[in-house]
Amino acid sequence: MLYQAYQTQSDLMSPLRLLAQHSGAALWLRQTEGSVLRKMAAASEVFSRMRLTHTRPPYSIDAVTVGEETFAVTEQKVLALPFGTLLRFHKAGAGGQPPVLLVAPLSGHFATLLRETVRTLLQDHDVYITDWHNARDVSLRHGAFGLDDYIDYMMQFMAAIGPGVNVVAVCQPCVAALAATALMAEDGHPATPRSLTLMAGPVDCRVNPTGVNALAVSKPIDWFEKNLISHVPLPHAGFMRRVYPGFVQLSAFLSMNLERHKQQFRHLYQHLVQGEEEQANVIRVFYDEYLAVNDLPAEFYLETVQKVFQTYDLARGELMYRGRRVNCAAIRRTALLTVEGERDDICSVGQTVAAQDLCTGVRPYMKTHHIQVGVGHYGVFSGRKWNQQIYPRVREVIHAAMG
Repeated sequence: MLYQAYQTQSDLMSPLRLLAQHSGAALWLRQTEGSVLRKMAAASEVFSRMRLTHTRPPYSIDAVTVGEETFAVTEQKVLALPFGTLLRFHKAGAGGQPPVLLVAPLSGHFATLLRETVRTLLQDHDVYITDWHNARDVSLRHGAFGLDDYIDYMMQFMAAIGPGVNVVAVCQPCVAALAATALMAEDGHPATPRSLTLMAGPVDCRVNPTGVNALAVSKPIDWFEKNLISHVPLPHAGFMRRVYPGFVQLSAFLSMNLERHKQQFRHLYQHLVQGEEEQANVIRVFYDEYLAVNDLPAEFYLETVQKVFQTYDLARGELMYRGRRVNCAAIRRTALLTVEGERDDICSVGQTVAAQDLCTGVRPYMKTHHIQVGVGHYGVFSGRKWNQQIYPRVREVIHAAMG
């Protein structure tokens, strides 16, 4: 019922937003600075943009500079599976760079949230990404998708890239990335990662619990299933699939900083009225990405909440994968880097570095930890400090592992 109510409301509002979009565009052609028409056009644009979308935005990475050369970038689908695609950002003519699999979260947004991370990594690496699909667009005939399936996808993606792959996991998938690496290491798989970088991930949520962690343990898992899981309504391809809707996740994120988001839309209106196009475009670009939501398969969401945030299975050495215990001590030849943000209020300091203690088979000289001062969660993988201070450490670990 929750999803159906949302869909009905969205369908009813869609004509009004479309009208605002077109009328706003027409008014811009007639306005002059400070005029009433400009204010009406600005208000129309702000209203039309205050809506959720459910389609992955483009990565919009057409070229990258490597040294003094600029290379064209094209997207290649290396392996397409029902719930996700292994996507490569191919740079023709830029050979010899270490392959990197960037593992994006499956947490309500699309992998394009890591666009800046990709662009930075492309300077020195052959970059692939886990491009997760919107579960509401995946037919029921493809079956369920749980945490084990997520780990399966990661191992399939690493195998498709081949020996020499390096893994960089951001936020939520750090647990799955560590588990997949351990399983492949134990099996002696040739595509076991040369290096594993875990960035702001909930490896052990018992350490310095955040508000997000407190919410996860405040209710039994049955409550989450009863109150947050919905069936996909018509006319979507995944009709009747059980999902954790992206709009529910986004609502939780918005509520954490509601006044800030309201202020940003007020700023957008003011910039448009004052003709400050560059400042307005910064806000447009951010919210085009932030308001694009991705539904999660119900099985994956519920198992993640229970095993990662409630019972801490990996941290306790109790995580099971298809009846097999995950043994992080099996990792021996993979360099390990953990990265945390000093001001991270989603995944606090101490939760990611916990991986260092779990990987007892990795020699000390192959372990590195970096705490970035002055950044919150998103600053770990985007922004000035990511580019200038965190990325050089990531690059150093990857290139040293390839030596």
